[in-house]
Amino acid sequence: MSLHQDAELKKAVLDLPQKEKDKLLVRLISKDKMLIKQLHFQLLEDAEDLERRIEKLRKQLEQLFDSGLSQIGNTPQHSNFISLSKLIKQASGLVNEHEKVTKDKISEVEFRCYILKRAIADYDRLFDPSYQSAAHKLHKYITGRIKHAVGKYSKLHEDFQFDYREDFQNTLDAFGNTTLKSYISEQKIDLDLN
Repeated sequence: MSLHQDAELKKAVLDLPQKEKDKLLVRLISKDKMLIKQLHFQLLEDAEDLERRIEKLRKQLEQLFDSGLSQIGNTPQHSNFISLSKLIKQASGLVNEHEKVTKDKISEVEFRCYILKRAIADYDRLFDPSYQSAAHKLHKYITGRIKHAVGKYSKLHEDFQFDYREDFQNTLDAFGNTTLKSYISEQKIDLDLN
């Protein structure tokens, strides 16, 4: 049950002396790691800190994909489909956390586009037709990531869209020329950003 559903408890909490409310608040916040990160960012950081966070994540994603090159082959094998899926999920998790903490939509779109760009550039053969179930799962997952990234991109102001349009369009065109074309069509994703 939430506090909003129990009006009596909510009133009792609000009627507590300020000192007790403060102690309770600090105790509750300490139980939620994501909330701690969000509050730290909102209360203690500024635009320079945001730029440092963006640069740090940019380097993390580059290193993640660069190390993937030595571990994941660009050949349509079961282990490669699974490994690429794990790599993209890990990269997406980093971006998800960044967005939850900073609420910065512009860098979120940049990083989601980067993940897709590296996936198709580094592992284009994993998007060829395949009868393996691991390939099907990867293709469905990537299609979902494409849909998500296109949705986030479409919500940006047109000036920011302009900054990413050409590069993102090239990435989408590359996916549109693979076996993902049928998955994309099935999901009714418009790959034309213009």
